[in-house]
Amino acid sequence: MISDKQLTHISKFLSLVLRHQPETIDIQLNQNGWTDVNELIEKANDYGIKFDREILNHIVATNTKKRFSFNDTFDKIRASQGHSIEIELGYINQKPPEILFHGTGKKSVQSILESGLEKRGRQHVHLSSDIETAIKVGQRHGEPIVFKVLAEEMYSDNFQFYISDNGVWLTDNVPTKYLKQNDE
Repeated sequence: MISDKQLTHISKFLSLVLRHQPETIDIQLNQNGWTDVNELIEKANDYGIKFDREILNHIVATNTKKRFSFNDTFDKIRASQGHSIEIELGYINQKPPEILFHGTGKKSVQSILESGLEKRGRQHVHLSSDIETAIKVGQRHGEPIVFKVLAEEMYSDNFQFYISDNGVWLTDNVPTKYLKQNDE
C-alpha cells in the first residue's frame, strides 16, 4: 500500500490542479469544476504523480476535509470549494445558522478589523459552523484567532450563503459590522 506521506503529496497535488492550476497537467475543468477521472489519472501519471483509481477513491473517501467529490456516476471529480479560478459550483443560497466562525492567524486580525473578511484570490470567504474547525484553520496561519460571524443577521440583510459538499459555509465577503472576536 501507499504511505501516508505519499497520500498527502497526491492530495496536495489534486488540490493544485482541481482548485487552482488545471493547466499544470493539461486538463480541462468544465464550468462546474468537473474533470474526467481517467484523464486526470493519466495526465497526473504522465506528469510524474503516480496513482491509480483505487488510490484516488481512497483519497476522496478518507480526506478529513472532504476536499474532493465524485459526480453521481463516479466518472468525474472536482474540488468541493476553494477555487482561485472561476467555477460555478451550482450551490443554492441557503439560510445559515445564527453564528458561523472564521479562523485566522493573529497577524491578520488588524487587517480583518479594518476591512472585514474578503475572498481575495478565492471565489468565496470560507466559514465553519463550529469553533473547533475554525481553530484548526487558524492554526495553519500561526497563533489562531477566531471571529464570530453574525451570519443570520447578514442573511437578513440580503447576503447570500452557500454550503459546500464538505460542509464549509461560503459567502462573498463579511463586512466588519458582522464580525466579533470570539472573546467578545
